Parts: sequence; structure tokens; C-alpha cells
Amino acid sequence: MIKKLKKHYLWLYYAFVFLQSLSFFSAVLVPFFTQWGGISLFQVQILQSWFLLWFFLLEVPTGAVADYLGRKHSLVLGATTLIFATFIYGSIPNFKIFLLGELLFALGGALLSGADEALLYDTLAEMGREKESQKFFGRTQSIHLAGMLLAAPIGGLIAAKFGLNAPMQFTAISYIVAVLIGLTLHEPKRFEKELESKRYWQIVKEGFAFFFNHQQLRALAVNAIVVSISAYFVIWFYQPLLEKVGFPIKYFGLVHSFMVLSEIAVSAGFEKLEKLSGSQENYIKVSAVLTAIPFLLVAVFPNLATIFIFVSLAGGFGLTRLKYISSFANEFIPSGQRATVLSSISMFRRFALAAFNPLAGFLADRSLAVALFGLGILPLTTLAFPWLKKEKLISIVKAYNKKYNKQARGETKKEKLN
Repeated sequence: MIKKLKKHYLWLYYAFVFLQSLSFFSAVLVPFFTQWGGISLFQVQILQSWFLLWFFLLEVPTGAVADYLGRKHSLVLGATTLIFATFIYGSIPNFKIFLLGELLFALGGALLSGADEALLYDTLAEMGREKESQKFFGRTQSIHLAGMLLAAPIGGLIAAKFGLNAPMQFTAISYIVAVLIGLTLHEPKRFEKELESKRYWQIVKEGFAFFFNHQQLRALAVNAIVVSISAYFVIWFYQPLLEKVGFPIKYFGLVHSFMVLSEIAVSAGFEKLEKLSGSQENYIKVSAVLTAIPFLLVAVFPNLATIFIFVSLAGGFGLTRLKYISSFANEFIPSGQRATVLSSISMFRRFALAAFNPLAGFLADRSLAVALFGLGILPLTTLAFPWLKKEKLISIVKAYNKKYNKQARGETKKEKLN
């Protein structure tokens, strides 16, 4: 009976994930800002940097919410904050209102971040199925992507019928239902004793220290981040390109869904793509090239065919590449540092984007072709990076594990003496 009840909680969790992934506004994100909001692409990217800054600053205080009120309450508060964010964002076309909206999106996202995965893992631990966590986390990701796939084409139709701000306001409805389901979630027993807020500072401190001391892994992280910066702008520049060629707004969501399907196809085919490339290292190079070429192609020849190539290749390979490199890096990161190092890569990427966003927006306002061409060159620079030797990466793991085991033995002896 208890196991059946826990399984019921899992399905409620899946429903929560699905509902909070229904971002109808993704279909017309850029027209929402530029046509309805009346702001420039430079201002759009200022907003994204503002969001990333606040997301970083709010990680610790929102981690404390999860620590002291519980993961379930953190999720409910996060979804509630997103309701206000979408209502405010879609209310008045004003840059200052948008700044407030992005602040609320950052607060909502920070309340959800970490608490969602922790709640799922501890629920699985209560069920005695934590060893299957990879399967359940993969299922959660599939549900999240399914929500995105469904929401995008619907969002395009909503925008065509009710206006460009309507998808933003309709998204609030899915968040309201998510809150109602979130209130029924089970708060599991904590199997991870470390506090979320403390863990975040640990990521900041240990992440910087580890990368500073390990040149090979630092090079791998920079390689991943450089290409991911370019790939990020596929999301922001494919819609201005569609506007440029006169593609109907009501079908923008279908293009967004096509991009998500490309990401799913590439992610599902990592193993086959490695074999086709000849090795893991070769795939990292090939995926950088396949991200770069569509940027250059669409910059020089902007038409519907090149836009679809841009969305499918630069989107499919570029937007999944960071995930691939994270899985590749797992083999070479010491187990005691794995979560911290991978979280650090994500944090460094946010810093880089916060700095780079305004420049890309500034260039796009003056010439979208120039911005696209510049972003196309960026992934190609990684081909000139000194290549990573597996032997060196493996030696890092061995050296660290040796040191880590010595420290662990020393601490055990201390405990015995005390």
C-alpha cells in the first residue's frame, strides 16, 4: 500500500513538471519583446543578463527556503512566483515592467532549481529505488521536453488569435494548476543531509579551486562554454530571421517544436554519433563545426531553407553539446567532486552569458547578419584549443582519488582518537 502511495506521488511530481514546462510564450518570444514590447534586441539581451544576475544572487536565499520550509514548499512558492511573473510581464509593454518580470522569473526559477531534483531523489530513496534514479531523471526530462513541444505550436496559435502578449498570460494558467498539484506533493524524508544553501557556497568555492588547479578540465569546460554561448542565440535569433523572410507568426511555434525535436534526436543518438565520428573527442570537434556552419550559412543566405538548417543543426547539436560534454567529463572527474564541478560549469556559463548577451544584442540591432556571422566564428575557435588527452584526464582522477583517500583515512583516525 505504501509503495503504491509513493508511486502516486511520483505521478503527481511528473504532472507538476509537465505543467511548469508549458511555456506558451516560447513560440513568439522575440516578437513579444520587439513588436508588442517595443524594445530593441539589445534591450532584450540586457533583460537576459539581468535575469542571470538575479538568478545567481537568489540561489543562496532560495536554497535556505528549501532547507527550512521543505522542498515541496519551495516548489509551490516557485510556481506561485512564476504566476505573478507571467501576469506582470504580459500586462504593460514597458521596459521597467519587464525588469520586474525578469526578477520574478529569476526568483521563481531559483526556488525550483535544485529543490525539484532533491525531492525526486529522496522520494525514490524512500521507495528503495534510488539506484534507478538515472531512469527516473531521464523520464522527467522527457516529460519536460514533451511540455515544451506541446506548448510551442499552441502558443503560436494563441498569439495569432489574441495578441502577442496572450501566450505569456495563458502560461500563468498552467502555473496555477501546477501550484494546486504542488500542494498535494509528498515531502519525503531527507536522505541528503547537506543544506542546499551551504551546498551552493561549496560549489562556488570548490568549483573555482578545482578548475584553477586542473588545466585539462578547465580547457574542457571552456570548450563547452564557448560553443554553448553561440548555441544559446539560436533561441533568440531564429525568430527575427523568420520575421525577415515573412514567415507567419502563428506557425512560429511549429519551428520551435522542430528545434526541440532536433535536440531530442541528437541527445538520443549520442552513442551512434560518437561511432560515426570515430571517437568521443572527434564528436566534440564535429559538434562544434555543426554548430558553427549553420550560423555562417544563414548569415550569408537568409531564407526559409537555411533557417530550418540553422534550427535543426545549430539547435540540435549546439544546444545538446554541453550536456554531452558533461557526460563525457563524468569519466574524468573524481567522484567526490563530480556534482560540484558540473554545477560549476553551469555557473561559469551563466557568468559568460551575462557578459556576452548585451554585445550580441547590440550587434544584432545594427546587423543581424554580422551578429550571426560572429557567433558562427566563435565555435570554430575551439578547434584551435590544445586538445585534451585522455591519459592526462585519467591521471587527474588517480592523483585526486589518492589524495582524497589519504584525507579520508586521516579523518577516520582523528574520529577514532576523539
